[in-house]
Amino acid sequence: MLFKNANIFTPSEGFVHGSFYVENGRFGKILNSVPDEQGEDLKGAYVIPGLIDVHNHGNSNADLSDGDYEGLLKMAKYLASVGVTSFSPATLTLPYEVLSKAFATGAKLNKEQPKGASRLMGMQMEGPFFNEKKKGAQNALHLRLPDYDAFKKLYDDCGGLIRIVDVAPELPGAEEFIRKASKLCTVSQGHTDASYEDSKRGFEAGARQVTHLFNAMPSIHHRKPGVIGAAAERDDVVAELICDGYHVHPSIVRMAFKLFPGRICLISDALRCCGMPDGKYDLGGQDVFLKDGVARLSDGNIAGAATNLFDCMRNAVSFGISREAAIKAATETPARQIGRIDEIGTIEEGKLADFVVCDEDLTRKAVYMGGEAL
Repeated sequence: MLFKNANIFTPSEGFVHGSFYVENGRFGKILNSVPDEQGEDLKGAYVIPGLIDVHNHGNSNADLSDGDYEGLLKMAKYLASVGVTSFSPATLTLPYEVLSKAFATGAKLNKEQPKGASRLMGMQMEGPFFNEKKKGAQNALHLRLPDYDAFKKLYDDCGGLIRIVDVAPELPGAEEFIRKASKLCTVSQGHTDASYEDSKRGFEAGARQVTHLFNAMPSIHHRKPGVIGAAAERDDVVAELICDGYHVHPSIVRMAFKLFPGRICLISDALRCCGMPDGKYDLGGQDVFLKDGVARLSDGNIAGAATNLFDCMRNAVSFGISREAAIKAATETPARQIGRIDEIGTIEEGKLADFVVCDEDLTRKAVYMGGEAL
């Protein structure tokens, strides 16, 4: 199938006018021309890779941690409908047996890959290895010290689908945990009160990511640079960033893209209230109240988000981030963080033909998975 007369987002050149083929659900040749043959004329529309959300908990009143297959499927269908064609949902800080059920449910969706649903390409284990001082909306009752054996059992039981695991690097045993776990997946420093020195040791041990930059960690200070300072000075560390307009001020979003050039991974951190009306919702046994687009705990603190990744990407552009940088941060970079760059994340020959057709301002017009319109 030929798709022609489009502005195609490429990893190295940005948008290039041309055409592309889809063969057996994958991208074929990408052309810098418009062949004189039958095909779908995209009439100059902009084509970007399907987005990849590597840190979201839920939507549509469902959450990965529920361990409910129908709920997870509902989540995946919602994500596909808004242009997030792959995802790596995150668990919460919960007992190991609850996490085990959630990961098993995710493994089932990964295996079945139902039509019309976003591809589950991994999962993120967000908790329980966190510092109580920076637990945020995580449930303090279930916090634990880093435990590699417990993590490894969960990892093995779901067939290695845990692609990101979070840890506070200052906790006892964290360095050893990072050294071992980083051989299996991306280790992300998060929900941490770490000093610069603690964080630096964590990166030296093998951590390569920061969980929702600026949130649930010490603020940067000129005498106490902390996690942010330790991460920014390493070219091999990627920073997640929530761009819903509430978690991080637009000025700080612009700062983040300068601190981490080419190393920002946009995430939604969306909760089950995403895509839902205002009201009360559950988050790991805690009440969350959604009002006017903001999800808060009963004490008034912001919990996760209620915005999908596609809207977060468009927010980033509206905040002054270049269109190209925002797209990369929602496609190529997350694909690398979960070890799936050979399959998704860019429009290149041989990769899964998941893409979104947009207007010039990235208003979504159509979503394709495997070359077929949803």
